Amino acid sequence: MSEKVPPIGTLTDRVELKRRELVDEVGGGHAALYVPITQLWARVRSHAGRQATDGDGRVVAISHSVVLRFRRDVSPGDRIVYRGRNLEVVSASDLNGRCAYLSCACRETSYTG
Repeated sequence: MSEKVPPIGTLTDRVELKRRELVDEVGGGHAALYVPITQLWARVRSHAGRQATDGDGRVVAISHSVVLRFRRDVSPGDRIVYRGRNLEVVSASDLNGRCAYLSCACRETSYTG
């Protein structure tokens, strides 16, 4: 799905960018902790949803596209919080090759049972 350069004034969704940090656990291993970086204006669009199974439970996965002003510090594994929903960044790329906008493919996953 190809994103187009957004018209002026369409980045109207307020989102928060969070960076994934790995922290050591007492018993060994590590855990993911999401650290707030900044709040941004973006354009968030939902695309497709599907049901699947993951381990013992059912999950619903919804794909989103998020367009924001270009930044170099957004990478897969980061999180964009939109209206209390956690969108995991799957990929981030320069929208038109001019370093003006960044297009992020995101995934929202929720467990239903």
